[in-house]
Amino acid sequence: METDEKKQQAVRWLTEKAKELQRLPKRGDFTCEEVCLIKQKLGPWPRALEAVGLKEPPPVSAKDKSRLKREKRKKERREQKKRMLSAVSDKKQTKE
Repeated sequence: METDEKKQQAVRWLTEKAKELQRLPKRGDFTCEEVCLIKQKLGPWPRALEAVGLKEPPPVSAKDKSRLKREKRKKERREQKKRMLSAVSDKKQTKE
């Protein structure tokens, strides 16, 4: 079987199993060999379901989610630093 044929086979297995079960197919619904082929040709299980159109992709990608989290932490650290500097300067002014 050629690569395209194997990918088409993986897509067929997923779509047929989804119709048969009337739910998203799980790895346990397939043999080990079928799961290996599906993951090899379509990626990790959630991405495979997304590639076939059985599952909606997340609204925010993992990469974007990680970036947003880093930016949020950076902003919080800056604000904390400002508060600390403000508190220190307030202390100095009250001493004078």
